Amino acid sequence: MVLLGDTFPNFIAETNVGEIDFHKWLGDSWGILFSHPNDFTPVCTTELARAAKLMSEFERLGVKVIAVSCNSVDSHRRWIEDIKSYGEMAESDFPYPIIADESRELAINLGMLDPAELNSDGVPVSARAVFIIDPHKKMRLSILYPATTGRNFDEILRVVESLQLTDKYKVATPVDWKKGDPVMVQPTVSDDDANKIYGNNIKTLSMPSGKSYLRIVPQPSSF
Repeated sequence: MVLLGDTFPNFIAETNVGEIDFHKWLGDSWGILFSHPNDFTPVCTTELARAAKLMSEFERLGVKVIAVSCNSVDSHRRWIEDIKSYGEMAESDFPYPIIADESRELAINLGMLDPAELNSDGVPVSARAVFIIDPHKKMRLSILYPATTGRNFDEILRVVESLQLTDKYKVATPVDWKKGDPVMVQPTVSDDDANKIYGNNIKTLSMPSGKSYLRIVPQPSSF
């Protein structure tokens, strides 16, 4: 299992576009690795099509996308044609790699196998895991969905935007935040330092406790 803040393990894998060394493939980019239970399944098809159609957004954020399942490269290549058809994609090339993990080694090492979800041979398949990895190869987020629940890629994009913003500035994003909304000064920033940075733009909410920890500021405009 990989924990938040851990270096995401490197691996060599076969994909529909050839062999990759994960760390070299990632380079200095942010990365999203997401797994799916099986090729030629309904929910997974909708997810991979959605990710493909969001590639301009991922590129805007400097994020590389890669998927994985326990199926073969040949299976992936045949399934990609279904994904492109569902997503009404005219492009001949698929915009991101899909890893073949037939041995289940990667799924086991990353804790992605779901014992409740079995393939036709009665063998556990990958759950719907999402990992966000930063340019330093550190894991910054993990989400594990059950096989019957499709992911929300708008939320995944929102998290990347929050991580990039809060890495750059000493702020935190509140509940349901989206790009452009007000943010909050991190608790580790003193009032003196916050005033030097934000001045009259700080709105401190009055709490029954008397503690002044809810300090709301506009999102930094340069992000």
